[in-house]
Amino acid sequence: MSRIHFHETIFGPIISRRLGISLGVNLLPTHFKLCTFNCIYCECGWTEADPLQETEFVPAAEILRQLEERLSMMTAAGEKLDSITLAGNGEPTVHPEFPAIVDGVIAIRKNYFPSVKISVLSNATMLDVPEILEALKKVDNNIQKVDAGTEATYQLINQPKVPITLAEVVENLKLFKGQLVVQTLFLRGELNGVKIDNTTEEEIQAWLLLIKQIKPRRVMLYPIERKTPLFGLEKVTKTELAKIAARVERMGVCAEFFD
Repeated sequence: MSRIHFHETIFGPIISRRLGISLGVNLLPTHFKLCTFNCIYCECGWTEADPLQETEFVPAAEILRQLEERLSMMTAAGEKLDSITLAGNGEPTVHPEFPAIVDGVIAIRKNYFPSVKISVLSNATMLDVPEILEALKKVDNNIQKVDAGTEATYQLINQPKVPITLAEVVENLKLFKGQLVVQTLFLRGELNGVKIDNTTEEEIQAWLLLIKQIKPRRVMLYPIERKTPLFGLEKVTKTELAKIAARVERMGVCAEFFD
């Protein structure tokens, strides 16, 4: 089974196909995945832990101390950086001190890389918590996941570990009033004998309607890049992604696709 875990709180910088030179901040445990999703394509593998269980997190103060130490070293060495990215082994917004971490990262950035973007990679399952919603409004790249246009496909691809529907996600995303980026991974495959394909015309039309409702400032489309926990998933071609991106652009929304 595919399983890539970040064993450090601060990792990288890495070259991200979406964010450039990105310094990762893992807000999750370093020895296992903790997420409100159980996506069939996740590079971290299946979600085996209950996201609502009692979990020991690295305290916000320690995360921020490590981040400042790394940024200080990078500044002294004259290194380049495009993004400080809150992500890691699962869903970063489940950290109980997430709002405080965002505020701390913003403050630290000013002292070292004031022009660098702060990014959060999230699956949009925690947006019913007002403090998390407000914290995400403060970051430069508030990147939220919408991997399907229909409820059935959403449940098959993302397999939420908490009770949530695609309709609820969309309503919460509309609260950002356009100050967000939507990311969507396109794929084809099969799970327990059920075909999964979010590239059909029916799915694309339904997804485009959701994008129209959400009104993000940008949409990121991308295919599978690494091995997946579910065997046999098919990588969507660059040509297919380009065609979907063009349809997004025709709605007046900026779209990028990545191979």
